Amino acid sequence: MLTTQDVVERFKLNVVAGKGGLNRPIQNTDISRPGLVMAGYFSHYSSNRIQILGTTELSFYNLLSDEERSGRMRKLCQPETPAIIITRGYKAPEELLCASEETNTPLLYVEEATTRVMGRLTSYLEHELANSTSIHGVLVDVYGVGVLITGDSGVGKSETALELVKRGHRLVADDNVEIKEVVKDELIGKPPKIIEHLLEIRGLGIINVMTLFGAGSILTKKRIHLNINLETWREGKLYDRIGLSEETLQILDTNITKKTIPIRPGRNVAVIIEVAAMNYRLNVMGINTAEEFNQRLNAEIMKNSQKKQGEDA
Repeated sequence: MLTTQDVVERFKLNVVAGKGGLNRPIQNTDISRPGLVMAGYFSHYSSNRIQILGTTELSFYNLLSDEERSGRMRKLCQPETPAIIITRGYKAPEELLCASEETNTPLLYVEEATTRVMGRLTSYLEHELANSTSIHGVLVDVYGVGVLITGDSGVGKSETALELVKRGHRLVADDNVEIKEVVKDELIGKPPKIIEHLLEIRGLGIINVMTLFGAGSILTKKRIHLNINLETWREGKLYDRIGLSEETLQILDTNITKKTIPIRPGRNVAVIIEVAAMNYRLNVMGINTAEEFNQRLNAEIMKNSQKKQGEDA
């Protein structure tokens, strides 16, 4: 759970008043500049958001009468308000200091410009409060493509990841991948802290990839682009041989491209994944080899059909 204390520590904010409320939870990624509230309009006051007071708000506040000032500040400090931040180094109004202390609403201070504070804070909240899940698998950066390797336990996911690391690619997470949907259609994966940089190889045990292969062999997080699902080769099952079928994997509210790779002795899975990553990049650039082959094939069929019709005539 994200709290006001986390924001204070992350951005090194000064706590002016209301220290008793630093454990208040933050559950909304939106930030408010309560201009209408300062004018006395509280009908749609989003009190569960972090409130920011900058030049506009405080200059208007100074125009209010003494009676209006006190009442407005008390209404601004609600039990569910995570914090009130004063920007640009402005001095906190006395009425706000009193209301903040009485209600234990954290009153914070920063010298940066209002728009800069809002931008940094919004990015932080969207990341920390994003929808999240975890998946059993391995996440590897292959040629800049985030490849999530999934499959049944013992199918060889970690061994494939080890081979990819030896070939110069980078490990992000093994066994358990924590995934956040930071924005729409963008999934970010990272390892749990307890297994960061570690890889489990059956028969060998747990190895530290960074220690063995260097800092360039690992990443702390990576956007997920492609899912490679490994499964034991099953006789009689039809596998895609051209690449025209478009299978997807849904994680949270995002769909990513999925490729199922059958495993059997003699197949170099690491090389196949490298090619899959390069082919994915080509597809993103608008180059689809499977579609080009299909067009050639259809053209050849049409050509032969017309030739046969001419001979029959």
